[in-house]
Amino acid sequence: MTNIIEIKDFMAPELDVYARLSEGQLLNRCEPEKGMFIAESPMVIETALKAGCVPVSFLMEKKHINTKGKDIIDKYKDIPVYTAEFDVLTKLTGFQLTRGMLCAMYRPKMLSIEEVCKGADRLVILEDVMNPTNIGAIFRSAAALNMDGILLTSACSNPLYRRSIRVSMGTVFQIPWTFVDEDALDYLKKSGYKTAAMALNDDSICIDDIRLLEEEKLAIILGTEGNGLSDHIIETSDYIVKIPMAHGVDSLNVAAASAVAFWQIGRRK
Repeated sequence: MTNIIEIKDFMAPELDVYARLSEGQLLNRCEPEKGMFIAESPMVIETALKAGCVPVSFLMEKKHINTKGKDIIDKYKDIPVYTAEFDVLTKLTGFQLTRGMLCAMYRPKMLSIEEVCKGADRLVILEDVMNPTNIGAIFRSAAALNMDGILLTSACSNPLYRRSIRVSMGTVFQIPWTFVDEDALDYLKKSGYKTAAMALNDDSICIDDIRLLEEEKLAIILGTEGNGLSDHIIETSDYIVKIPMAHGVDSLNVAAASAVAFWQIGRRK
């Protein structure tokens, strides 16, 4: 195959995307149309490709050219495939390439809030959730448990950071999402959504309250673990919701709490 390129020069600029660019540099805020991300493993790469993401290059172990990666690179014969033995790739990337294959892709165009909300009955709003692992886990639970879309405040970690993609198992490419500003709640209310803020509060109702299940359009809001949701979010939400705790535990990790909440409010479908 003419697109197979064996790595001989670690400092080749084509490899910067895998070895030397930070997540911020990949994001490329100055020229977002040139922004990229890294997908890991054939399964996640295939999910991203099916979602319309455009590949820039592949990086894989030699042994996977005719095994795990064969079907993918056969479909993209004009895309360069950089390859080397396992120990060489480990030295290049700084970690063991246990999943055998990486792919650099251009970031897709950001959706509008209108596009995310179109036809959506159950939305998730994340306020200032900054841990990429939590973001990935929330996306995976949202996709699995009948959530229709996710809205993130600007302080949230980007769902296309490498760790978020990995933890989400590629579901960041399956569930619609976008970043929103402070006007998002007004838009949702005008669009007929009721909002439910996850918070420990004297006015909180239980997550299994029948009123939540009966809402036709509901947006559930989760915040960062340290400070929780902002006072403004709590004060303006239609419901304040909690998950009952036992054994003196005061709360769950935001990713774990999201799975419980999504399972409960997604059961109406």
